[in-house]
Amino acid sequence: MPSIAARLIPAWLRHYQITSLPTDVVAGLVVGVLVIPQSLGYAVLAGLPPVYGLYAAIVPVIVYAWLGSSNVQAVGPVAITAIMTASALHAYADQGAEQYVLMASLLALMVGALLWIAGRLKLGWIMQFISRGVSAGFISGAAVLIFVSQLKYLSNIPITGDSLIGYLSSMQMYVRQWHPLTLLIGVLAFALLVMNRYGSRWVWQSWLSPSYAKWAERLFPLILLGIAIVLSMSLHWTAYGVATIGSIPQGLPSLTLPYVPDFSEALNLLPTAGLMALIIFVSSSSVASTYARLRGETFDANRELTGLGLANLAGGLFQSFTVAGGFSRTAINADSGAKTPLASLVTVLVMVIALIAFGNALAPLPYAILGATIMASIIGLIDIATLKSAWQRDRLDAASFIAAFAGVLIFGLNTGLIIGLMVSFASLIWQSSQPHVAIVGQLAGTGHFRNINRHDVVTFHNLLMLRIDESLFFGNSESVHRRVLQATQQYPEARKIILIMSAVNHIDLTAQEMLITLNQELAIQDKQLNLSFVKGPVMDIIEYTPLITELSGQVFLSTIEAVEALKDS
Repeated sequence: MPSIAARLIPAWLRHYQITSLPTDVVAGLVVGVLVIPQSLGYAVLAGLPPVYGLYAAIVPVIVYAWLGSSNVQAVGPVAITAIMTASALHAYADQGAEQYVLMASLLALMVGALLWIAGRLKLGWIMQFISRGVSAGFISGAAVLIFVSQLKYLSNIPITGDSLIGYLSSMQMYVRQWHPLTLLIGVLAFALLVMNRYGSRWVWQSWLSPSYAKWAERLFPLILLGIAIVLSMSLHWTAYGVATIGSIPQGLPSLTLPYVPDFSEALNLLPTAGLMALIIFVSSSSVASTYARLRGETFDANRELTGLGLANLAGGLFQSFTVAGGFSRTAINADSGAKTPLASLVTVLVMVIALIAFGNALAPLPYAILGATIMASIIGLIDIATLKSAWQRDRLDAASFIAAFAGVLIFGLNTGLIIGLMVSFASLIWQSSQPHVAIVGQLAGTGHFRNINRHDVVTFHNLLMLRIDESLFFGNSESVHRRVLQATQQYPEARKIILIMSAVNHIDLTAQEMLITLNQELAIQDKQLNLSFVKGPVMDIIEYTPLITELSGQVFLSTIEAVEALKDS
């Protein structure tokens, strides 16, 4: 019985401390209240009726709280998955139609299945192959597209597209149809939200204490939403052509089987589902692992995959679209004092109450307010700081950022991400193919050997010591071969060549053949090839190969031992 309970009941609940209850309840209430307008907006961004944003914040949140890896991560609808959903499905059905809604749930099921399978196969290590430049460039490009896409709600013109060029072309066609009152409402709301978000120092902190100013900043979007509803009702904005979200269906999401198109259409969705799964895992894991490190907790990438997968699988059966860990809502959850996933369950309770009791109250809310809310929140995802840092420290990572960013804007989300990944992998291959090979000398009076271009070292006229700072494989063997021969030409008097292998963790067959050829070429020149500091696992691979059996010199345990044996010979 205990083993069954251990499998069914999460550890955080089995060992829950009652002292955490007050802060968990407060955090859950705060997150639930504050993300209502955000959830409504993300549903609209995905091309769905606003109520589906609340649906997406119920069943998936419960499942992740039960099975996820993080104690404080708050999952739910996020901007990236919303716009990727809209991008993937716009060709299949009219946005908001019943078939479109059901296909959004199908996409969530596909993403969930891929994440769950990856978790079962323990593929959490994949996260480390997505460079910071690619992920930041992709998210920044997507943020720009999201920003531009919301202009249709601020202007009430039918802007469509899946790239910046597409959006701008569509905007040019309909620019004269913009609605003045809608634009006024949207621009004013956007300006107020931006001032609240980025000008808190002047707007709030100038007359409120820091703690009160923080809460004022967080509550302002909700207050603005309430004011907009009151003004919309009292001034009859709908009579003047302002689009509002209308009555939200009351009641909880129900078990609904998604629409399954024919096999070819489902297959067309698979690449997008795979990319969404990858982005969800990378972004959610980044948030969860960061907070785990700050809180001194462990983070299990495979468990995160499983939790996110099952959350999306369950959500797909209960009228949800694809969800992920949210940057802003997780920050609010943690800052509000959340200790365990119980806070997320309280958030679910808030969403349930909103669906049951306040559906009609949200009906007069203008779409322009939701668009302005998304635009104001999305600005922070345009990560210029990472680009500047990469440009100063790592130009290859900066190139990956630019490739992903430009690719998203020009070709759309899926192609842009692939372009960024291709540039990133090309950079990795290029770096691996150009290993650092240093000519070294001995630090006087020590057993240490350092680069002759960086340190004042002792060299020996008959010795040439080269340190290879990379594992040897087919992609870099010719570069190493060329560099060693260049060094022997640079120091023709050196008859003993020592390759220091301290940084070599593997030598594949191509690299072994290169070293055998190098040994033969040096022997023809009456030069002797020696190896030092060969690691045990590497020696296990090459010990009985011609590289060792036909080596013109010796294999030394350490470089100092090689120097002592060869410097006077």
